Order: sequence, then structure tokens, then C-alpha cells
Amino acid sequence: MAARRLALLTATLCFDRLHAVPIDPPPAQHASRWTVVVPFFNECALIGSTLASLAAQDVPFHLILVDNGSTDGGGAVAAAVCRQRGMAFTLLVEPRPGKINALAAGIAQVRTGYVATCDADTLYPPDYLRQAGHLLDGGAVAAGACFVPADATARDHRCAARRIACAAAVFPRQCHTGGAGQVFRADALHQVGQFDPQRWGYVLEDHEIMHRVARVGRIAYAGAFRCAPSSRDRDRASIRWTLIERLAYHFAMGSGRDWFFYTFLARRLAARQLTSDRIRERPFQGSSDASLQPRSTVATSERLAA
Repeated sequence: MAARRLALLTATLCFDRLHAVPIDPPPAQHASRWTVVVPFFNECALIGSTLASLAAQDVPFHLILVDNGSTDGGGAVAAAVCRQRGMAFTLLVEPRPGKINALAAGIAQVRTGYVATCDADTLYPPDYLRQAGHLLDGGAVAAGACFVPADATARDHRCAARRIACAAAVFPRQCHTGGAGQVFRADALHQVGQFDPQRWGYVLEDHEIMHRVARVGRIAYAGAFRCAPSSRDRDRASIRWTLIERLAYHFAMGSGRDWFFYTFLARRLAARQLTSDRIRERPFQGSSDASLQPRSTVATSERLAA
């Protein structure tokens, strides 16, 4: 009788073990938790280097490329680099001009928990997403990277880290970095309406989106989280805010920050015609150049996996 009970107990334990559901699957079965969105317009010369730096990331991710109506063949170049590097990617064509339209199209395809917005003229160190993950894992809903030159020394890194640490300590709910170095919890980004040209169709979208995300959680910065924007001239006065606007941004607090963006700054940018598509301008391109207009009025997509 005892032997029979022992056999029954053994069989029951074996059955339970065979049908148990593991709490965590083995590491190899974990899907990527990161999506990287790269909007671009006529960045044929630089996007290859950017993608090469992303291909070297030490954590997995899915890549969404958003061609904002390029006329230089940049979409084909980007796809070729991704195939060569063995990167899984999605290529979207968003012909409506403007970085916000491109970002909105890319974010709408995100199915992961974390998302990074990257620029096509920026280099990212191999630990970029891993460092970003530490900040988001720590409870932040968004994080911003230090900007340092590609040839920065250790001293340059320390100085950049001190600057961003001081700025974040004084103004913790403000944006202290550009869209090339921003990451988000996808649920927080969608909760505040993500990038929306109807809500904000102007330049400085990187500051406006951080303003909305800060409503639902903390923005984090760290010296170890950094990237290297292109060294080409980025100081296009036509798309930057004035000293008065910058001071008003720093001193607007609480609900006054809504007033700053959606009443004060929006009216001033509209008066200067600083809509999001102005970011597409180059020294050799005028906004009225017909060759820059989209060839199609309907966005198309090509899903390509390496």
C-alpha cells in the first residue's frame, strides 16, 4: 500500500513538472524590448555611419526607418546598409513633410516597451540602449543623452556629464537634450498622445514632447548615457528660439508651462512660419524648390527582416 502511494505521488509530481508554466522564459526566448525610430530626409551621406553605430549595440532592438520624402536615394542606401549589417528593420515612407509627421508614423508602429528616437546624422556608442535601459528601469518615463563630439576625450565626457547633471538638478522637469538623444517608455509616450502635428506642428518638438511626458513621470539624465551628433553646422538660426523665448521656458513653472508652449511659443513660431518642415531645409535647398515635394500623397511601407 505504501509503495502504491509512493508511485502515485511520484507520478503526480512528474505530471506537475511537465505542465508547469515558467515565470520567466530562458534569456534566448526574450523578445527585444527596444525599438529605435530614425526619421530622415536627404541624409544619404551620413545615415550609413549612423546605422553602423546602431548595428553595434550590445542589446537587441527593432529598427524603424522613416524616409520623409528623400530625393537623394537615402531610403535605398539605408535599406542596403541594414541588410549588409544583418539588422531587422522596417522601412516606412512618410511623404508629408516635417519631422513630426515622420516621428508620428514611426512611433505608431512601435510594439515594444521602450523606444528611442535617433537622428540620421548622429553616432551612438555600443552601450547607448543599455545605458538608456538602466535609466528607464530605474523608474523614469523618459531620458536624455549628453551630446559629446565623436572624438571626445575622457575630460570632455566628464565636463558634459557635469553640465547635464547641473542643468537637471536646477530644472528637473525640462528638456536638456535634443531629439537625437531621447528615449521613452512607450506606454508613457502613447499616454500623452505621442508626436502629433495637430497638437504641435512646429520646430522644437523635442522640448514640447518632453514637456508632455514630464506630466506622467520623471525625466532622467546621466553622464554615461551619451551620443555624438554630426559636427556639421547645426546652428540654423531660422529654426531656433530666441533668448526671450528660452528665458520664458526656464522660468515657466507648473501650469504656466502649458501657457508657454501652446499660447506664447506657438504664436511666436507661427508668426515666423517655423513649422516642423523647416527642419528639412539645407543651405542649398529652398523651401519652394519643387524637387523637394513628395512624389506621392499616400504613405507606403516596406517591411524587411534581415
